[in-house]
Amino acid sequence: MHIVYPAVVSALLFSVGVYGVLARRNTILVLMSVELMLNAVNLNLVAFDVWLGDRLHSGQVLTLFIIVIAAAEVGLGLAIVLSLYRNRRTVDIDQLRDLSEPGTPDPADPAGKSGDQADSGMPDDPAYASTSDDPADAPTRRLGEPAVAGDPATTTESAAAGDSATTAEPAKRGGAL
Repeated sequence: MHIVYPAVVSALLFSVGVYGVLARRNTILVLMSVELMLNAVNLNLVAFDVWLGDRLHSGQVLTLFIIVIAAAEVGLGLAIVLSLYRNRRTVDIDQLRDLSEPGTPDPADPAGKSGDQADSGMPDDPAYASTSDDPADAPTRRLGEPAVAGDPATTTESAAAGDSATTAEPAKRGGAL
C-alpha cells in the first residue's frame, strides 16, 4: 500500500479533531476530539513504521505508549468531568470560568463583567456605603477584603481577638460570650 492513503486519512482525522477542540463547548466532545487527534498520530506512526521497514518497530512501540497515555487521559478526564457535573450541573466549557484570571472578560457574560464583579452582588460604585443602621443591611465582606471600621464582621473578629470594647458589649446586654 502506498504511504499517501494512511497519511491523508490521518490528516483528515487530525483536522476533525482540531475542529472539535476549537468549536465544541461540551467537555466530553472536546475529550473525544483530543482522542481523534491522538489516533491520527498513531495511524501516522504505524504507517511510516511499515513504510520505512524499521526492524525495531519503533513506530508501533511508540503507538502503544500513546494508547496507554490516551487511556489514562480518558480516565482522568472523565473523572474531572463527572466531578464538575456533580458540583456545577453543567459540562459546558464557557460556564466553567471560575479559575480564570481576574479581569478577563467572560464570553458568556453579555455585560462584560469579570467573574469577581458578576458574583459580588454589590453595585459597581466603589464608594458604596449602607445608609441603614441595621447590621443586616450592611454590605458583607468577601473573603480577602480588608475590614472596615463600621463593618459588623469587624466587631466579631475583634471580639474573637480579645478586644475589651467589643467583649464588654454583650455582657452589658446580659448575653454570654
